[in-house]
Amino acid sequence: MPTRVCCCCSALRPRYKRLVDNIFPEDPKDGLVKADMEKLTFYAVSAPEKLDRIGSYLAERLSRDVVRHRSGYVLIAMEALDQLLMACHSQSIKPFVESFLHMVAKLLESGEPKLQVLGTNSFVKFANIEEDTPSYHRRYDFFVSRFSAMCHSCHSDPEVRTEIRIAGIRGIQGVVRKTVNDELRATIWEPQHMDKIVPSLLFNMQKIEEADSRIGPPSSPSATDKEENPAVLAENCFRELLGRATFGNMNNAVRPVFAHLDHHKLWDPNEFAVHCFKIIMYSIQAQYSHHVIQEILGHLDARKKDAPRVRAGIIQVLLEAVAIAAKGSIGPTVLEVFNTLLKHLRLSVEFEADDLQGGSVGSANLNTSSKDNDEKIVQNAIIQTIGFFGSNLPDYQRSEIMMFIMGKVPVFGTSTHTLDISQLGDLGTRRIQIMLLRSLLMVTSGYKAKTIVTALPGSFLDPLLSPSLMEDYELRQLVLEVMHNLMDRHDNRAKLRGIRIIPDVADLKIKREKICRQDTSFMKKNGQQLYRHIYLGCKEEDNVQKNYELLYTSLALITIELANEEVVIDLIRLAIALQDSAIINEDNLPMFHRCGIMALVAAYLNFVSQMIAVPAFCQHVSKVIEIRTMEAPYFLPEHIFRDKCMLPKSLEKHEKDLYFLTNKIAESLGGSGYSVERLSVPYVPQVTDEDRLSRRKSIVDTVSIQVDILSNNVPSDDVVNNTEEITFEALKKAIDTSGMEEQEKEKRRLVIEKFQKAPFEEIAAQCESKANLLHDRLAQILELTIRPPPSPSGTLTITSGHAQYQSVPVYEMKFPDLCVY
Repeated sequence: MPTRVCCCCSALRPRYKRLVDNIFPEDPKDGLVKADMEKLTFYAVSAPEKLDRIGSYLAERLSRDVVRHRSGYVLIAMEALDQLLMACHSQSIKPFVESFLHMVAKLLESGEPKLQVLGTNSFVKFANIEEDTPSYHRRYDFFVSRFSAMCHSCHSDPEVRTEIRIAGIRGIQGVVRKTVNDELRATIWEPQHMDKIVPSLLFNMQKIEEADSRIGPPSSPSATDKEENPAVLAENCFRELLGRATFGNMNNAVRPVFAHLDHHKLWDPNEFAVHCFKIIMYSIQAQYSHHVIQEILGHLDARKKDAPRVRAGIIQVLLEAVAIAAKGSIGPTVLEVFNTLLKHLRLSVEFEADDLQGGSVGSANLNTSSKDNDEKIVQNAIIQTIGFFGSNLPDYQRSEIMMFIMGKVPVFGTSTHTLDISQLGDLGTRRIQIMLLRSLLMVTSGYKAKTIVTALPGSFLDPLLSPSLMEDYELRQLVLEVMHNLMDRHDNRAKLRGIRIIPDVADLKIKREKICRQDTSFMKKNGQQLYRHIYLGCKEEDNVQKNYELLYTSLALITIELANEEVVIDLIRLAIALQDSAIINEDNLPMFHRCGIMALVAAYLNFVSQMIAVPAFCQHVSKVIEIRTMEAPYFLPEHIFRDKCMLPKSLEKHEKDLYFLTNKIAESLGGSGYSVERLSVPYVPQVTDEDRLSRRKSIVDTVSIQVDILSNNVPSDDVVNNTEEITFEALKKAIDTSGMEEQEKEKRRLVIEKFQKAPFEEIAAQCESKANLLHDRLAQILELTIRPPPSPSGTLTITSGHAQYQSVPVYEMKFPDLCVY
């Protein structure tokens, strides 16, 4: 019951006090006296200068009632304050607000949950009032701290605990709304406030997330749930907070999220972390997305020595953020994202290699195996992120990323890559090669260039093909798959999947367009390089079925996307050369690999014969396949790649009917108007330095010598007699330069005249013929061995069979470079 004064004293008291006293009834259960409250409101509106005194007096009464635990009168005082706030909007309301906030603070400091909820409700009403002028001196530090503490309430009664937490969340929401709407909005974004607000919201979101994970998939909340569910309310408040963030304060709002996830160890498992960052990415303005990505990358760098699953959790969060950001503005962080991810990919491989080297027997091996599997999770997460990010970039940026990743791929024997592999060792280097090529495969997926030159420029093609010569079948597979992504511009690859004899290619409904001039120029410039890598790739000893399937697909895609009549002839020459290599077997390949090459040739010639639709060619190919089906099924892909296929002991005794014959192919194509002169020239791969750069058995030796033989048709029995003429005098005569100037001038004139007037086909055929002639001549002296001189006299002794030739000083032997097989 309020204190009453006598009538004489009451008349002497200020009017505002009398009006305030009258609103309190004798019994608080009767509630606010509405008639007297209307009088007080009218007086406050009519004399706004009295508002501060009214507020002070109400605050005084409320403080006294709180101390005396008179909850009924406290409720009446707060109701009166709320009505005065809603009714008065003059500049004089500022002092009154200070009294109001002082009374709210008193309620929040009390230990009674009902009073705390009451104070919060009043503050929320106040937060929704738009003030005419900003307040430059008012601060909300106390309210931020108090509401944050209420969000972490640990009351023993679950219902009371939930009520207090909801009040705390609504209070934080009120603070956010109040501060971002006035001129001093920067104060709420200070780190000391965000470090309290954000974790409080996440704490309540996390609690209900855990409950949902136990119960099952959450249902969409109803309107009642939004008011009674702390998690839903906290999430809405979190979205609102982030939606109001600007360029300058975005980082302050995001960094406490990382601290909360670290402190509560929520990266593994990371469902809640992914949920949080999805909210962040969808709530912030699209142009600020790259800020969040930069923060995630920075946190990944800071946690680079953490457990693999923690790093994997962060990377998966980055993937989700990138997936959302890719739809809007990614900003200038493209290369930074890829550079950071590739750096962590290298670190993961390095950690994996260290664990393998440091593993010991017993239980330690189990731990090492577990760590290896965890590191693979990290690596797969990085590759998936790189691929998804790259596949959402525009074409011009994707080309740059392809070059960027390719520049990181280490190739043995070169130092052009920019990735530090000094600590990895051979096993780690192989692993990083595979990871980078898998990343490149993901980036190139879905890439559609108008011309092949755009997709495979020389600066990208050369380093891409280098790993295709390495002694690792998985690396070669990845290179071929990357090339397929870039070559397949009409989505035909799925129709060609699996190496097989296709009865009717027309059923595949292959999509193709007329070959443009740029593609024709590309094949003239780079065709031999592609053929060479396919040829050498077929002859690798560690090939498995997938390698042959990818090589077949490569030939088919070149035929579809890049083949004119000249390229078709070259591809057929390549196929015949592969067949001959399998029969002769100079590389001592196992029988499975020889039959695999034969099956690949059969599948491709069946495909190309139907693509160019030359009846005689199709008839010859079909006839050979039919004979093979009856007599040598191991020469067909449907049989050789089947489990437990019977293999022949040798291929020398087979009839010619089992092989595709050059003369019959030339006859059939010539009758249809094809220029078949080049078919008579066997295909021989170009020899380059790339073989030395890859750790494969090189056909190039570090010492090369070319010895000219008089004729291409020298019988093998006469090799010794002819080579005996190679003496010191003969060599000296051969390098005599007297009278050479006139001959050189005449040679130059003839060469220039020939290249000006002769057709291109004739020049190309002659060059091929000379290369083949040289190859045949070198094959006749395969028994030649080069021995180092027994003494430091600097001479070289050449032996063949039982004959020994004159020692020649090394410094006088000036031969052009040529490979010795």
